Amino acid sequence: MSELNIGEIVTGIYKTGKYIGEITDIRPQAYLVRVLAVLKHPTQGDLHHPKETEGVFFQERRALAFREQTNVPKAMVKPYAESIPDYTESLQASLIKIKADLKEKDNAWAEKSLENLEILEKDYFNQK
Repeated sequence: MSELNIGEIVTGIYKTGKYIGEITDIRPQAYLVRVLAVLKHPTQGDLHHPKETEGVFFQERRALAFREQTNVPKAMVKPYAESIPDYTESLQASLIKIKADLKEKDNAWAEKSLENLEILEKDYFNQK
């Protein structure tokens, strides 16, 4: 894949979330991406022991904030040509999707994830 440029709009996967953003810097192994919208809310729990709740540190995983910048490995960045959704609306849509997916599962990990997401949702949208 050819090198992307500063100012390009891209999608980037950071940990378990997926975002639309703008490249603001190019580093040897990563692009610095300024977040503009959320495509997939991060998965809750321990990254090293996915979908487990026993004997692991079950982390609350927040979505990256609007205009927050993060290093995304170059292999996880792709050009994005569609219109950019509103950040708040995209965050809400990503929460609705992940919660619907979790409600279809019947296990402790899904239950704990839903609890975390309910807390995050209140924090995201009532903090004005």
